[in-house]
Parts: sequence; structure tokens; C-alpha cells
Amino acid sequence: MTEFDPEKFEDKYVHYFPELQRAYKNAFERMNDEYDSELVHAIDQQILNESEPFYEDGDFRIELPENPDERLTAVLVDEEKLSAVLDVYVEELRRQHRRVFGLDGPS
Repeated sequence: MTEFDPEKFEDKYVHYFPELQRAYKNAFERMNDEYDSELVHAIDQQILNESEPFYEDGDFRIELPENPDERLTAVLVDEEKLSAVLDVYVEELRRQHRRVFGLDGPS
């Protein structure tokens, strides 16, 4: 595991690209196991593909693109269900970032 340096995370795609890919892949696999796979895949490809992770105040934050519900065209889903699944997915991404970077504390 690469030693995490918050300052290097500002240039995350240069210093941490493999770790970022792993975090997103882990989150996708976990979500795909627990939720509708078509919806999870659509969120991954149409919303999260434009998301941006940030490290601030000791934790990760995932910034979504504007109007994520308008970006989703691959599946029909009501706004309430999309919002609920997207919230869980973003929290899972944050958890996977902490895990991949060794910041999730003692197990």
C-alpha cells in the first residue's frame, strides 16, 4: 500500500491513480452485489464517471457533477430511488477511499 500524503492528493491522478481505480472498483462491486445491477452500472457510467474525490479535514468527499439525475438516461428510475442508491454509493466510495488509503482506523 502506498503511504498516503494529503498534500499529494491535490495531484491525485499523478500520485494515486491505481488506488483511486481500486476504490471505485471496490465500491462498484459491493454496490452491484447489493442493488439492482442495471441501476448501479448506469450510476457508475453516467454519474460517477464525472465525480471527483477530494481529501479535506481528515476525510474524503466525493463531488458529483451538476444535476446527476438528469445525466442518468440508461435506466428508468424514480428520483427518490436514484437519490437513495446514489447516497449509499457515494458513502461506499468514501469508505473504500479510506480503506484503500489505510485511513479507516482499527477494524
